[in-house]
Amino acid sequence: MNKLLLAFPLLLLAPVVAEAKRTPPKAATSLGMISAADPRAAAAGVEILRKGGSATDAAIATMLALNVVEPQSSGIGGGSFMVYHDAATGKLASFDGREQAPAAADAQWFYGADGKPLPVFTAIPGGRSVGVPGNIRMMALAHQRYGKLPWASLFGPAIKLARDGFAVSPRLHGGIGNYGNHIDPWAKAHFFASDGKAVATGTILKNPEQAALFTAIATKGPNAFYTGPVAAKIVATVNGASKNPSKMTLADLANYRAKERAPVCGTYRVYKICGMGPPSSGGIAVLMILKQLERFDMAALGKDSPVAWHLFAESSRLAYADRDLYLGDPDHVTVPVKGLLDPTYLAARSALISPERSITAIAAGTPPGAPPRVAAPNADVPGTTDLVAVDRRGNVAEVTTTIESSFGSGLSVEGTMLNNQLTDFDFVPAKGGYLVANRVQGGKRPRSSMSPTIVYGPDGKVRIAIGAAGGSTIIAQVAKALVAVLDWKMPAQDAIGLGLLYAPQRNAIAEKGTQLDAMVPALQALGEQVFSAPLGLKANAIERVNGQWIGAADPRSEGVAIREDGQTTQIVRQIAVRPPE
Repeated sequence: MNKLLLAFPLLLLAPVVAEAKRTPPKAATSLGMISAADPRAAAAGVEILRKGGSATDAAIATMLALNVVEPQSSGIGGGSFMVYHDAATGKLASFDGREQAPAAADAQWFYGADGKPLPVFTAIPGGRSVGVPGNIRMMALAHQRYGKLPWASLFGPAIKLARDGFAVSPRLHGGIGNYGNHIDPWAKAHFFASDGKAVATGTILKNPEQAALFTAIATKGPNAFYTGPVAAKIVATVNGASKNPSKMTLADLANYRAKERAPVCGTYRVYKICGMGPPSSGGIAVLMILKQLERFDMAALGKDSPVAWHLFAESSRLAYADRDLYLGDPDHVTVPVKGLLDPTYLAARSALISPERSITAIAAGTPPGAPPRVAAPNADVPGTTDLVAVDRRGNVAEVTTTIESSFGSGLSVEGTMLNNQLTDFDFVPAKGGYLVANRVQGGKRPRSSMSPTIVYGPDGKVRIAIGAAGGSTIIAQVAKALVAVLDWKMPAQDAIGLGLLYAPQRNAIAEKGTQLDAMVPALQALGEQVFSAPLGLKANAIERVNGQWIGAADPRSEGVAIREDGQTTQIVRQIAVRPPE
């Protein structure tokens, strides 16, 4: 069982979420929409849409607001990927703002004084886990390409939230109490009350330090973060950390660049599926899961069929095995993207799947162009957040952004938490005599599971934009939702809320408290080594149905979808699981 599965007991403290009615929107394609994990952040994006901003402008404003109201999950101290549909040209672009290891990082980066690799939860706190943050550079690059409003105007809603304060949500309160034990003195003073307990739900929380930082970046541009006093504070904080001090330099920050990369695309039945390429593994793995399922009549089997879920689990295992072996930063290792998505190769992988029984031994395949590498799988800790922005011109931005685990490294600078993204690297640099593709290297970006995805219908128009949060479950969440929407004809809202069978390895986890509970015996009869447990899941989507945009947000979260005219899609909240923090 991998390290991610060992983390699941942390999710058992989940309350049952209260139920609310769902109000279907009467949206028109001429009106923009935001789907995000917090209503205040969604409202920030809508504010920008109303001012005539593009989907990119609105996505940036939403990301910044999420940094304020959801500091445990994302922020400018972390990184992100964006997939963008340009309605004017029909072209798709993708932007890589993934964090980067300091130049001094080497093969022993996560080894202890005893010469052994650190346990992942020992490596998370402190400076060594912090990668050079990429979010601000990614925002700036995307804004340069597709922004319409002035850069500074995008910071207004977030600055107001940080300066004037916002009410602490139940989710933030729970995240502080359950996952805030490793945060630094500033964060403890900010997030905990004088009695030592997490600030109460409803407390108005202000963050003047963060407001000042946002103001500086808004007026002076990205260099206000990557050079000068703020950069010096970041370097001093991570290098002077009491736990796992780093070796980051001012040059590491000054030299960081976000990158526009080619998106990865493939087909599933009559649909074109496009996502983020390496260093994200999400786009490739989602495509592999779907393509390996294509020969099965998933529509006829339906969502209530144990066989359908067994097939989904088997396809997931094969895709995750290839992901673990071959995916890494393409600037440092050879990633056989074309071979992994080769139809002949995927047909051969699909042939391993049987509706009647389970594969006894899961192993990676050998796609065309595969380098001779062996990788040791590493855990992605559930966290992260996702958002979708659509503007009145039909442009679509799908963004997944993260500081990795809850409150990242636990370190903060100017009111903002710093990531622990470097723990997404495989700690052991070699296995079986071969170098690991996702090993630590100076200047390298760790492999990610983030899967921002845009799907086109047979008419060539955007059918759905979707993404998720929750570590390596992200891949399975997105693939599951797409099967539900495209094969089972479910609304995106219902598809997101559908329980997940998560099977990255031989064992499988059926999401507790969902429709899968009743299927466990039937799945076991098919050879599945499956058990029920809560999963920290969170997804957002906007779909196009009959010429209208309809928003969706995960019922496990506090998320909403808000249309440009202010109409909100309220979500039914009835799944008894903790959302990821």
